[in-house]
Amino acid sequence: MKNKQEPETRPVRSGTAGTEPGPPAPKREKRMEKLVNIGQSVEIRGELQGNEDLTIEGKVDGKITLKGHNLTVGANGRIKGEIFAKTVLVVGEVNGNVAADDKIEVAATGSMLGDIRAPRVILADGARFKGAIDMDSGRSKMQEKPASGSQAGSEKPPHAMSAKGS
Repeated sequence: MKNKQEPETRPVRSGTAGTEPGPPAPKREKRMEKLVNIGQSVEIRGELQGNEDLTIEGKVDGKITLKGHNLTVGANGRIKGEIFAKTVLVVGEVNGNVAADDKIEVAATGSMLGDIRAPRVILADGARFKGAIDMDSGRSKMQEKPASGSQAGSEKPPHAMSAKGS
């Protein structure tokens, strides 16, 4: 007569709420997140475009465009080319210009050779960086920079500083 014992093994539901806390019901925020990883053994040559956050642990030789999304260059990541994203975190190596709509951060283990253009820039203690920094938020997108010289004979924007000696 196992039928009599069945109700004892099932969860008991009573009219009194909160007597026994159950597992949290909604976990919808995790379901909507998209993150793509390029592994350490992967090498890509060419242009990357995406509408998801991206972490690169491998090698990329080419332009990376992630409009409205985040790029992380992991500790093993090696990028050679231009980068355009919402935020960029460099933990590995980048050789090329980087533009972000929000923030660019070079971590203590990060190495960057190229120009940075973003409204917020963080260079951690120990980070290696060689290039120029432009934090003019009105011109954060390098893509919108005129291709042909509307400023004749000028390679730098008028607000750029020069490090020439006297």
